Amino acid sequence: MNLHKFFNAKFMLVIAIALFSFSVTAQEVEWISWETAVKKSQTDKKPKKIFIDVYTDWCGWCKKMDKDTFQNPKVASYMAKNFYMVKMDGEGKEPIEFKGKTYKFVPQGRNGYHEFAAALMQGKLSYPTTIFLDEQLNMLSPVPGYQKPEPFLNIAQYFGDNIYKEKDWKTYTGQSK
Repeated sequence: MNLHKFFNAKFMLVIAIALFSFSVTAQEVEWISWETAVKKSQTDKKPKKIFIDVYTDWCGWCKKMDKDTFQNPKVASYMAKNFYMVKMDGEGKEPIEFKGKTYKFVPQGRNGYHEFAAALMQGKLSYPTTIFLDEQLNMLSPVPGYQKPEPFLNIAQYFGDNIYKEKDWKTYTGQSK
């Protein structure tokens, strides 16, 4: 009986250590509001670029990307270091101010859409869409669709490391002939 308790306790200790190790290595993504990101971009001594995840509550691929891609330790670490990360509901109801214009929710069909999300997605309402802006809040690129961790990290590094200033996307990915 004592031997059984010993092995049980040892097993529980191994499980506890494994869980603790996982929680230490897992990087939690810190999402901030659009307003906070804009303010930080204007007040931080060394502002970062802005990354926006445009999602909807009903979008299954958005939830999958949250779980698989944004929670990936490499992705989360890189993004936290290089971007202010904003999560934006493509059907959000709150007005958003940007460059002297107020963007609002537009009721349409069953759900409607937010004008600012539509502007960022260049009129193509596709969820999820990830948006990359430079430090001056200029559009770098919208990237529509679900992205797995490695391809997403490749895209994020293209913008985050300023590779886009030196090479076009096809050259960067080896697609040019």
